[in-house]
Amino acid sequence: MTDLTTDYLGLALKNPLVASSSPLTGSVDSALRLQDAGIAAIVMPSLFEEKIQQEHALLDRFLDEQSIGHAEAETFRPLPPHYRSTEEQYLDTLQALKDALEIPVIASLNGTTEGGWLDCARELAAAGADALELNAWHIPDRPEDSAAVVEQRYIDLTRAICERVDLPVTVKLGSQFTAPLHLVTQLEAAGARGVSLFNRFYQPDIDLDSLGIRASLELSSPAESRVRVRWAALLHGHSDCQLAVTGGFHGAPEALRALLAGADVVQLCSVLLQRGPGVVNEILAAMQQWMAEKEYASLRQLRGSLCARHAPRPADYSRGNYIEVLDRYSAPDSVLF
Repeated sequence: MTDLTTDYLGLALKNPLVASSSPLTGSVDSALRLQDAGIAAIVMPSLFEEKIQQEHALLDRFLDEQSIGHAEAETFRPLPPHYRSTEEQYLDTLQALKDALEIPVIASLNGTTEGGWLDCARELAAAGADALELNAWHIPDRPEDSAAVVEQRYIDLTRAICERVDLPVTVKLGSQFTAPLHLVTQLEAAGARGVSLFNRFYQPDIDLDSLGIRASLELSSPAESRVRVRWAALLHGHSDCQLAVTGGFHGAPEALRALLAGADVVQLCSVLLQRGPGVVNEILAAMQQWMAEKEYASLRQLRGSLCARHAPRPADYSRGNYIEVLDRYSAPDSVLF
């Protein structure tokens, strides 16, 4: 039997397939189904500081300001006896997952303020998370926000959390950084144990009928995996940060390409939402069959064997591929130029 064991963030995993942050990883029932299907670890849905802040604002309004115009209500606090805040519910779910599962549980945090990041990170560590993923999403929407300023925010945040929280930390990055290799080395120096490539930011859409801005959700396609594979190949060997890839991984072919490029784990999301936990077994079986046919005895033997450093033509991960694709293009017979 081919050895699929790996490790990520210091966690020993039975295989490289991890359930990415999604509704499926936010309940014990679905997480158990994922574990039974063969998933090696889960990343919980993100705890958003904005939700905590909104909740506090509502409580302030209904509890602390209720006496306005009604002086007799000043000491009345109608908080339900079994009320649990957003943060408390998240911590309850984390503890329930830890009690029910045998696989590692990685908490995910998306903060907005330094204090919020640190306070929540400490709570997640105390609740028993095996690791922490920083879903650090910042939109540089001001002209004065240079690339260096934006990157420094991520570095400072990572350092602050790694210095104060005794958990392995991974940083989930977007795909639009100017120099990912340099950024990852700086995140490693700040204490990060890993990075996740790449966050799929949901893009706002313009409604042509109402002329408003609406939220738009689209699941990934396998074509999206290619940019993750490319950067895993370029990063492998340049940093000790372990690499997770996420976004567009729907089957064994995409997963194997990422591992050959140098990824340590492959995170699944859209395919689980579309096909259910049972697809995990199918992907693992197909991976093992392919590796046996190619005479790979273990995942460690395979990983990184086609990274940029080891590829027959390293330039294929950079400009060489771009030029070759353009030269090979030919228009369909039905299209006249």
